[in-house]
Amino acid sequence: MRVHVTDLRPGDHIQQDAFNSNGVHVLRKGTILRMEDISKLLQHGIDYIDISPRQLAESIELLSDISESFRQVQPQFNLAFDGCRSMFEEAAMTGKFNESVVDDTFHPLVDSLSEQKDVVSLLLLFNGKDDYTYRHSIQVGMLSYYIAEWMGYSEQEAYDIGKAGFLHDIGKCRIPREILDKPGKLTPDEYEQVKLHTIYGYEMIYESTQDKITATVALQHHERGDGSGYPKAIGQDQIHPYAQICAVADVYSAMTTNRVYQSKQQLLTVLRELYGLSFGKLNGKATHAFIRQMLPYFIGKKVVLTTGESGIIVANNQSDYFRPLVQAGERFIDLSKEPDTEIQEILL
Repeated sequence: MRVHVTDLRPGDHIQQDAFNSNGVHVLRKGTILRMEDISKLLQHGIDYIDISPRQLAESIELLSDISESFRQVQPQFNLAFDGCRSMFEEAAMTGKFNESVVDDTFHPLVDSLSEQKDVVSLLLLFNGKDDYTYRHSIQVGMLSYYIAEWMGYSEQEAYDIGKAGFLHDIGKCRIPREILDKPGKLTPDEYEQVKLHTIYGYEMIYESTQDKITATVALQHHERGDGSGYPKAIGQDQIHPYAQICAVADVYSAMTTNRVYQSKQQLLTVLRELYGLSFGKLNGKATHAFIRQMLPYFIGKKVVLTTGESGIIVANNQSDYFRPLVQAGERFIDLSKEPDTEIQEILL
């Protein structure tokens, strides 16, 4: 059956070799299409492709598999959420927490993540409007784990880095709720109190686990390579590599999550901002690994544009990775060529 490239789905089998208008071979006959293959066809300007007839049952099964993979993660996310809440409450009361609770709640989540590579969908699924501190801690743990894996760290190292991300904000349990939940701008004195959560976190983690590296991540996750961070305003050479990874995850999660004093920002917009921060403030290798791995998973996501139109991201844009090609009805919108049109929201 012959279909337009924009109607292709992951899992389709192409029946003939695909060539662009210049005769360049793009894909082989028999290829089972992935999102990146569909993107490649679009980038080469190929309009139609022959595929094997689809079986309705196969299409339903593909969607079912995707839904099932997320359903499998949900219980582990809920377990981590409850464990995080318990850990914060215990630390607030006693100044310490039970390390076994951390492993008992975070390890099952990491095990479930090994089968789920679509991080964009995970962030969209688990980005609720309540209990910001707990959701943020889980997101930073998840993202720190993924970034470490993408950078080539061993499985054990990636878990340790993810665990450090999970614990990075534990010191906030000592900051008054009226400051953490304040809807307006903090006073200079209030901001100085918030900054102390890094020191409190170091003390709590070290007292509870005797793990100096994990404690150092809590201490340093707001430090910046150019010396503009806190609490000690140290430079990149003095910031632990694990803390540099956690910082990338922390900034991304914070900017893309609803908070009482700030609405979440659109995921691709924040990736662009991270890219800018990677030249001096955030670690470049960690940030670029994150961006490189995230971008392919935006393809196929539904979007709402500032024009009011709804559409689907159909390809990454080689001239501007953060302004993709969007199909809205019969219209194809190259956001890199329409500067007044923005993605307002990304949906599953």
